[in-house]
Amino acid sequence: MNSHEVAVVVGAGAGLGNALVARFADEGMRVAAVSRSGGTVEPRGDLVRRYSCDATDAEQVKDVFARVRSAFGPASLVVFNVGIWDRGGILDISEALFERAWRTGCFAGFLVGRAAAASMLESGGGTIIFSGATGSIRGGAGFAAFASPKFALRALAQAMARELGPKNIHVAHVILDGMIAQEHDPSEALLQPGAIAESYYQLHRQSRSAWTHELDLRPSSERF
Repeated sequence: MNSHEVAVVVGAGAGLGNALVARFADEGMRVAAVSRSGGTVEPRGDLVRRYSCDATDAEQVKDVFARVRSAFGPASLVVFNVGIWDRGGILDISEALFERAWRTGCFAGFLVGRAAAASMLESGGGTIIFSGATGSIRGGAGFAAFASPKFALRALAQAMARELGPKNIHVAHVILDGMIAQEHDPSEALLQPGAIAESYYQLHRQSRSAWTHELDLRPSSERF
């Protein structure tokens, strides 16, 4: 446990976002919980602070990383956990919806990843994790607007991993293959937020001699 480590969770909110914030804070990390609205997280003394940021806005992303650095120090772990769930047939998807899905699911990932990389290159290294989905590797019927940015986010993560790995920045992409449980739903047929958060934390703790780039997580009952 290192109380001087700083984690930034972009997409903090009910479910996985809050589970990530809690898991990192449990290790004594100082955590910036970032969401569009500022969100709500469980109080954990001085370890957690909430920040409001539209991750599709370049200036807001730069500003929030600067504010986190001023308050806590440079980030050693950044998680991009932002996306939208829009389902519809190809004839039903409007131009505005498709563009919004891309900006939220991919362009925002680029902005956050770029800001994280800039900070980590200056401080000597760190971990960047992108939350993916089944749609990252398979475009299902009715999921064109969802899968397209997820595919692109995966490509972004691969390119960043190859560029930044030699510079001591571990870039990982996690495919969440299944539905994520809502809070207080213990069903083993669903991905449990706390279990996912544990896997993210362990990615951050991996030895440089055996880094994972892509990890796929699913319940034992999920077909694949």
